[in-house]
Amino acid sequence: MMKIAVSGKGGTGKTTVSALLSSAFAEAGRNVIAIDADSNANLAYYLGVEHPEDIVPLSDMEQEIEERTGAKKGSYGALFKMNPKVDDLPEKYSIEVNGVKLLTMGSVTVGGTGCVCPEYVLMKNLVSHMLLNSNETLILDMEAGLEHFGRGVTASVDLLLVVVNADRVSTVTAGRIEKLARDIGIKNIYGVGSRVKNDEDRDYINNNTGIEIVGYVPYSAELERLQKEDKSICSSEIRQDTAGLVQAVDSILHSMQI
Repeated sequence: MMKIAVSGKGGTGKTTVSALLSSAFAEAGRNVIAIDADSNANLAYYLGVEHPEDIVPLSDMEQEIEERTGAKKGSYGALFKMNPKVDDLPEKYSIEVNGVKLLTMGSVTVGGTGCVCPEYVLMKNLVSHMLLNSNETLILDMEAGLEHFGRGVTASVDLLLVVVNADRVSTVTAGRIEKLARDIGIKNIYGVGSRVKNDEDRDYINNNTGIEIVGYVPYSAELERLQKEDKSICSSEIRQDTAGLVQAVDSILHSMQI
């Protein structure tokens, strides 16, 4: 089944794209797991989970981390299992909402390329297991920016979507993400324009990103209202506005025979 990673500079709207794709594919009858791998975990809010503030990310579950790896969270330099058991974690900790199973992983800050800790090893093994063994559609809402590509965690995804706004920093970051993604072997990389207000925004994104843009999320006052009220953004009105994006992503995956 398809494995899609969504990345981009912080604040571009990657969590919005992740939520909309997850909801659309679930409504189309696919078994969907949405993975929130962002340290600033907000996907639960956007999907409409009740009391999302009560969710504890897997990376913060100290007892679970110690039981699985044999070392306490944050034990840099300690001896621990590099291949902990992870296959039961998705079923154990995922929350289902509107046909989407949500797994909030959180993120781990690593001080250097040679610095690992038990929680990072657990998260990396879990993502790798799900990418390689899951029979479900996976939507990964990744950490903002570039750091996760340095670890090679997303090397097994079928498709990378880079979310871009009509501004210089966003387009420059998108180019950096594309380069790092190709360095770790991701071949199918496309851009998504976000918060697009007019043709001028579309032209700016198309002319400055350097990645093929496959769809757009238009600016929406209704979307902003739902976000402010902590409600699911996957309403019929928003979904109608972004139907072209979903169809484009689906078409790419079909062309790849996924």
